[in-house]
Amino acid sequence: MTHSETLRLSFVSCASDQQVLAQRLLASPCLGAGGHRLALHFNASSAAEGFNATMAAQAVAADEDRWLVWVHQDVFLPPGWDLGFTQALIGAQQQFPQLAVVGVYGVAGAGASARRAGHVRDRGTLLREPAALPMLVDSLDEMLFAVRVGSQLQLDPALGFDFYATDLVLQAQARGLQCAVVDACCEHWSSTPSSGAAPRRLLQRIEASARVFEAKWAQRLPLSTPCFDMGAAGDVAAFIAAHFHSPP
Repeated sequence: MTHSETLRLSFVSCASDQQVLAQRLLASPCLGAGGHRLALHFNASSAAEGFNATMAAQAVAADEDRWLVWVHQDVFLPPGWDLGFTQALIGAQQQFPQLAVVGVYGVAGAGASARRAGHVRDRGTLLREPAALPMLVDSLDEMLFAVRVGSQLQLDPALGFDFYATDLVLQAQARGLQCAVVDACCEHWSSTPSSGAAPRRLLQRIEASARVFEAKWAQRLPLSTPCFDMGAAGDVAAFIAAHFHSPP
């Protein structure tokens, strides 16, 4: 039996806005009636709360070809996305035999030598990085990633809703596993600004998660994520102070 005949996907998301959820993720054809199974966790205290619970529920029937897809509520998966992602995942597995985590956008390396990888539509702008896919990476965007259930990887609840995808990559690498970006374009309609005015609570949340992440992976610095470059503890807070402000 081939991978294409046995590889199975299931989906999990933490939701906080019913309107956004209905307009974006639940509008995805592959998650509609008769589509893939989607576990929704409302008003969770962290991404880990929803992801880890779903991972544990599926671990009983885990095999090498079952993958759990984490996806944000503001992501839309276009028609045929699941089939394209499955084929891309099969190809990546053939190229990288220790593959355990796969995303749609990420970064390899850090600092000046960092290379971005991915093909997504972000807030209406098409991003198609020049790096050939699939590509091994050291960081992933949180919008969407998939984890091989048999890997037994889990998200860290101490990171709340930030940096958990890159933390997952680093966990996997520490176990000798591989992480990659594949070509599976989806649409991300985030309301989080890339600079300028932002809610104070949001900025405080990111800074708090950054402190945890920077301390946890101090021995791996420098690190680059799709949003931040970290050479030392405090770099994320410094970037936020320089590029964001809270409305009065």
